[in-house]
Amino acid sequence: MCFAGAVKSFGAVRAVDGVDLEIRRGETVALLGRNGAGKSTTISLLLGLNTPDAGAVELFGGPPERAVRAGLVGAMLQEARAVTRVTVRELVGFVAGRYPDPLPVARVLELAGIPELAGRRVDRLSGGQTQRVRFAVALAGNPALLVLDEPTAALDVEARRAFWDAMRAYARGGRTVLFSTHYLEEADAYADRIVVLDRGRIVADGTGEQLRRAAGGSLVAFDLAGRGSAGLELLPGVRAVEVRGDRARLRTDDSDATVIALAELGAIRGLEVVPASLDDVFLTLTGTLGEREPV
Repeated sequence: MCFAGAVKSFGAVRAVDGVDLEIRRGETVALLGRNGAGKSTTISLLLGLNTPDAGAVELFGGPPERAVRAGLVGAMLQEARAVTRVTVRELVGFVAGRYPDPLPVARVLELAGIPELAGRRVDRLSGGQTQRVRFAVALAGNPALLVLDEPTAALDVEARRAFWDAMRAYARGGRTVLFSTHYLEEADAYADRIVVLDRGRIVADGTGEQLRRAAGGSLVAFDLAGRGSAGLELLPGVRAVEVRGDRARLRTDDSDATVIALAELGAIRGLEVVPASLDDVFLTLTGTLGEREPV
């Protein structure tokens, strides 16, 4: 699966801006970004729902449309309407029948964690139940690639945990999974790789730990006690400085060297040293960029 310089614009908005990305078989990859970062448009290009204005997108050695027609892809998208007057079992069975090598319906319902909903009408389910049915529909064809666009958006904490357990059980069979999310903890916990998008561009690509190191591995915080913050950016290891009231936060590649330098300055009042969280990494990568309308 490969994006090569892919570009997609909607009017004056360039939703995908020169994306280069390769996803290997068997990987679980998270697309992480704010609303409007280009996640959904990137997924639409991968599924052949949109075509790039420039560059190319290839899926299983050919155009996305061919892979989708061959039943190699299952997708769970944000926008979908409930089918009226059919049960969950009937819906999943119908979708499974459109694929060359589907999973048994009972197995699909088990994987999605919804066997108790089999006889319920789809149009009479709650929002969270409907989301899990959409996941079952994505699994029905036994796809080699599973694409999930904000899959846990309507789920509570318990349902989100059950969803990810189901996803990991499916991925263990060697399938490839690509999911978009704005939940940082989900990307960190369930993806082999995290690809951070902002303003249609990839600004980081790696494991959670690699992203933390790239954005500054630790945070050193201390009370300024009225002494000012001039020169803190010049201390050993420091990548960024943030001042909140009378407290300074230093993002650093070498917390030991930074703390030693602060001790030499006598600036260790209220000292705190902690590893950078993925939240910190995300803000470092995207926090200085302007807002835009969701795409």
